[in-house]
Amino acid sequence: MANTPDFLQDAAQTLTEQGFVTSNVWYHGTSSALLESIKQQGLVGSGDKAMKAATKQTMATIGNEYSESKEPVFLTPSKELAYYWAEQTVRSRGVRLGSDEQPVVLEANLPDELASQVKPDVGAASLLLVPEGEAYMAFLAEIYERNGLGTPNIDLMKADRLEYLSVMGMAYSQKNIDAKYLSEVVSGAA
Repeated sequence: MANTPDFLQDAAQTLTEQGFVTSNVWYHGTSSALLESIKQQGLVGSGDKAMKAATKQTMATIGNEYSESKEPVFLTPSKELAYYWAEQTVRSRGVRLGSDEQPVVLEANLPDELASQVKPDVGAASLLLVPEGEAYMAFLAEIYERNGLGTPNIDLMKADRLEYLSVMGMAYSQKNIDAKYLSEVVSGAA
């Protein structure tokens, strides 16, 4: 299991036999280095400029062109899952940028109009192609088992669109999320 702090372990409340429960409250895992920018600009798709610049420089160094892709804002219905992705972000930034950062979980309390635009992340099928995908599936299995629900049964290549959200807790918004809807999840908060 990831080193998820106790105050972020919410699967007992968000995970049922049918999968993760959703509402207008979503979570996003990120790095402490991005927190001030997010507090000012909100969550912006493809918003990690430092990582994009590092990738572009690496590609130029090896003689390849880099074409930037527009990514959505990734969300999850669980603080615990958001923390997992925050740790991945910190690890990636540490490797690429040599930085020392901490995982941060943000809560997005969305109005109905924005919440209705959150979609299951069917792109999660690509997790099969990378080692990080195996690690995520193992992490997810631990959460299910810890909550007495057995191992999740999902075939990523044949899964129904909604299973990516309900079973795996993976969603996205093509719309940026204004900072006024965001707050940092901290220990001791209600």
